Amino acid sequence: MQLFIGGACAGKRDAVTARFPDAVWHRLAPGQRLEECQQALVADTPLVITSVLEWLEAALTNAENDPLRQQWQGDMTRLCQRADELKAPLIIIANEVGRGIVPMPPEQRRLRDLNGWFAQDATAQAEQVWYVRHGLVQLIK
Repeated sequence: MQLFIGGACAGKRDAVTARFPDAVWHRLAPGQRLEECQQALVADTPLVITSVLEWLEAALTNAENDPLRQQWQGDMTRLCQRADELKAPLIIIANEVGRGIVPMPPEQRRLRDLNGWFAQDATAQAEQVWYVRHGLVQLIK
């Protein structure tokens, strides 16, 4: 798996499109399990997963962080395994939201926490992690 992470409008989509012009793009739907993305996998074809922040925002109704995190960790492992079996490169595009002012509303702070944990978990499983800022792409793992 590869993770492309950076701020809003930083050039992540352009960077991914340039590297994987034949990719299938899949937008995570609110409430969708991450492992359900396996249905979008096609042998020998890159799959790009987007809309992680919006997907996490929909998960704010879940009262417990730990079970939610355990669920997506397991889902991510199974998704990566299936992508490897199909020789289908897996790419996740995620937003960096931790560099700004901490918002006052508790749900917005929690969203940033969830996003940070997701990024850590994706980084742990990723073979490569790319940081994108101002259209510049830097390999950080």
